[in-house]
Amino acid sequence: MFTDIINPRFSETDALGHINNNTYGIWFEAARDSIYKIFIPSLNAKKWNLIMAHSSYDFLAEVHYGKEVIIKTALEKIGNSSFHLNHAVYQNKHLCTTSKGILIHFDHDKKKSVIIPDHIKVELNKHLFNKAWPVKLADLDEL
Repeated sequence: MFTDIINPRFSETDALGHINNNTYGIWFEAARDSIYKIFIPSLNAKKWNLIMAHSSYDFLAEVHYGKEVIIKTALEKIGNSSFHLNHAVYQNKHLCTTSKGILIHFDHDKKKSVIIPDHIKVELNKHLFNKAWPVKLADLDEL
């Protein structure tokens, strides 16, 4: 599991005074950097070999400017050419937002999915999370 800390920016708020729903996609993409580095250590866009096939969010509570946010990211399932991941956003130790995503290992020249190499699967397996998701508030300190 990966942990990222985000300090919400004032520009990410909306007229209602909380973080705008569109901001989460940017935060979750940033939280995936550690996963991207498993596939492309240099993060060189010319060597990029992943695409996002699915992304969904559940907004459970408002997130506000001025208080740090913790994002937990874990893999749920690793397939032949794709993997499922989960994100959870916490502010003040309260679960605020969850997200599910599917990424595909992809050959952009051939426009098709490709098998995830074994050495990458070994690294991805280190971040599989087999407990209930999202992580319960009482368990957050243990992670």
